[in-house]
Amino acid sequence: MPSLFTPLHAAAAEAVALHANVPASELKVDSTPRPELGDLAVGCFAIAKATQQSPAAVAQAIAAAFQPNEWLASATPAGPFVNFRVNRAAAFRWIANAATGGTIVPRVGADETICIDFGSPNIAKHLAYHHIRGTTIGHALMHTWRALGSRVVGINFLGDWGTTYGMVIAAYEKWGAPELTIDALNALYVRFRAEVPEPEAVGRACLARLERGEPEATALWQRFRDVSWAEYQSIYEILGIRYDDLNGESHFWRDAERIVGELRAQGLLVESEGAQVVELPNEKTPILLITKDGTTLYATRDIAAAEYRERTYHPTRSLYVVDRGQATHFRQLFKLLVKMGYEWASRCLHVPYGLVRVGGKKTGTRLGNVVLMRDVFAIAEDEVRAKIAEVNPQLPADVIAKVARDVGIGAVVFANLATQREKDIDFDLDKAVSLDGDSGPYLQYSHARCASILRKAGSRSTAAIDFGKLVTDA
Repeated sequence: MPSLFTPLHAAAAEAVALHANVPASELKVDSTPRPELGDLAVGCFAIAKATQQSPAAVAQAIAAAFQPNEWLASATPAGPFVNFRVNRAAAFRWIANAATGGTIVPRVGADETICIDFGSPNIAKHLAYHHIRGTTIGHALMHTWRALGSRVVGINFLGDWGTTYGMVIAAYEKWGAPELTIDALNALYVRFRAEVPEPEAVGRACLARLERGEPEATALWQRFRDVSWAEYQSIYEILGIRYDDLNGESHFWRDAERIVGELRAQGLLVESEGAQVVELPNEKTPILLITKDGTTLYATRDIAAAEYRERTYHPTRSLYVVDRGQATHFRQLFKLLVKMGYEWASRCLHVPYGLVRVGGKKTGTRLGNVVLMRDVFAIAEDEVRAKIAEVNPQLPADVIAKVARDVGIGAVVFANLATQREKDIDFDLDKAVSLDGDSGPYLQYSHARCASILRKAGSRSTAAIDFGKLVTDA
């Protein structure tokens, strides 16, 4: 995502670039952690590395050389950062003009197509709470790129093919289930792993049946996929998520033979202990494409999916929003695409994120160690409902229910977006639904107050407000 999304951000980047001999577009501009430190911060780490100076020394030199301009009033060194305070009058004038023009965000991505692969759970398993991080981050990126004017393709690359589903098929054939639900499928998988000797080998044998097109195995797999998707879609509806592309791994496994043939023709494919692999530069282990049993692996299907997205959507960027534990896989995948001669491989990007833990004794006691996303939403709603009943008991029950739902789910989403993306987070329900500090409810409360002010202002437009006077009064 472009970091210079307002004239204020651009001015801060240009002020640093002017004295550091680097392109402004390569600098990241963030908000400061506290208002008293300023408004915008630019880190000097890359500049320091290039000039072989300490980041703090670079920041001091840049701040000392800064001259106030139309957008920026002052610059202060803060360790390795240069903190800028914006010119309030200019900032308010820009906000007023942008608001009356319909948008504050410039449509800098109008000519771009962005593919975003996010969510992508494995079928026959619960949509657990730890899935929410990638789901909400991907959804936020969709909104961000669309606001910038880009065409966005939201992709749910369902994990619906592989050894796991061979195991579920074998488990169902062995024990059956009184009712085919996501709970039953998950229980079958857990039981199979616990009770069957060499479950992976049995699963691979069942996967081979699927890949041969055996009708009985294929029919079971389709039922499992349908039941799983119905459950997942009900959660996505709660979050307001709509995907544009639902082609999962099963859509691409048939491309394996073609891909393997092309790799072999290019002299890239080698055999290792019966499996088919490709050696990659600066990688300790090769990337595995076909098992010794002849079944496909997700790397093979990822190649086919990447080819399909390039051929179908011609993306400017292709983003993979997947937890950082998959960093090696995506690094190897992108290297392999380069080795196959695909120039567009440079436009593929892994967007890693940290894991979600259910932390804190109080939260852990209520939620347990394995938490379903749906259950977290319900508990958050209950927490907010109790707060509303305490503060505004006179509200009608239907209003309380709607507000509790919106605020509760908003609180959970915000808690997963507010923290640094690549860090692990401990989910704290009490903090998430708090009305104080950095929380979803506080943000929604602030929005409600702003809406109330505008409503009371009646027909007065934003442009009619004397921002210069507001600055003087402040």
